[in-house]
Amino acid sequence: MRRTRTLALLALLLPLSATAAGDWVHPDGRPVAQTESMKARDGFGASLLVTTDRDWLAKWQTPAETTPQFTVASEVHAGDQVSILAFVSNPKLDANGVAHVQCDVRLTLPDGSVATEQKDLPCVNAALNGPAHQVFLTNLRIEFTAQADAPKGTWTVYVVARDTLRGVSLPLQASYELR
Repeated sequence: MRRTRTLALLALLLPLSATAAGDWVHPDGRPVAQTESMKARDGFGASLLVTTDRDWLAKWQTPAETTPQFTVASEVHAGDQVSILAFVSNPKLDANGVAHVQCDVRLTLPDGSVATEQKDLPCVNAALNGPAHQVFLTNLRIEFTAQADAPKGTWTVYVVARDTLRGVSLPLQASYELR
């Protein structure tokens, strides 16, 4: 049986801010717990999501007052479409109002070997469309279909999101089980 859970990314997708210490806080000031896939430090925040939603982009492109809900992929089967998405909040802006966030990504197989690895990808290198403290979808989007002959077991995605202007790196990870 396929076990996935729906995660209302309320903590991620509402306009959040980060305190000077780097903690995520809700608009009402309540702290948001940091996890392996959602971290913040020194005002910069980043999050990683693995989903099997084929319509993830339509869910993301909703009005600001609508909180998108994504299916978090904890278990994946052959033929499932998998999308790996990264989000950031509050990157430091240069004098022209441009954010500079780079990402390193590594996907490991169940035996620990590396399926793919790329460094210094331009995750955000543009002026932001809205206040910097909001949550932004980065350019890091990996999409593939799980193949029947792929190794079964736990696949892990590692992403390091770097706010190059602020000098902050956030290591993130998310896993899913290929059955």
